[in-house]
Amino acid sequence: MSDDDLDRILSREEIIPSSSFATAVLDAVRHEAAAPPPIPFPWKRALPGLAVAIPALVWALASLAKLVAQAATGRIPPAPMLAPMLQTSLLQSVINGKTSLVALALVLTLASVVFSVRLTSGRT
Repeated sequence: MSDDDLDRILSREEIIPSSSFATAVLDAVRHEAAAPPPIPFPWKRALPGLAVAIPALVWALASLAKLVAQAATGRIPPAPMLAPMLQTSLLQSVINGKTSLVALALVLTLASVVFSVRLTSGRT
């Protein structure tokens, strides 16, 4: 079928859309025009999290690369045994500083949750 054949077939009949089609299209256009604009992404609130997350990701990847390099050369330090750590009392662990990092992590987690709840609720 050539272009001339197609032009001849289409020129014989005038294609007219039904009235319900034109009405439905116009109603859809009016509905879209009346809709409110989309909510923009809150970049001002996301930037502090990204500023912390990106260096943490870089640090984690660097630590992983260092561990892989140590594994490749066979210089991985032996893992500490769990049993002696469980036999020590809680007071000795605190004195030795073994739980201070866990406590710090818990405090930072609590602070970040409180901060994020305040940001999302709109209170300052």
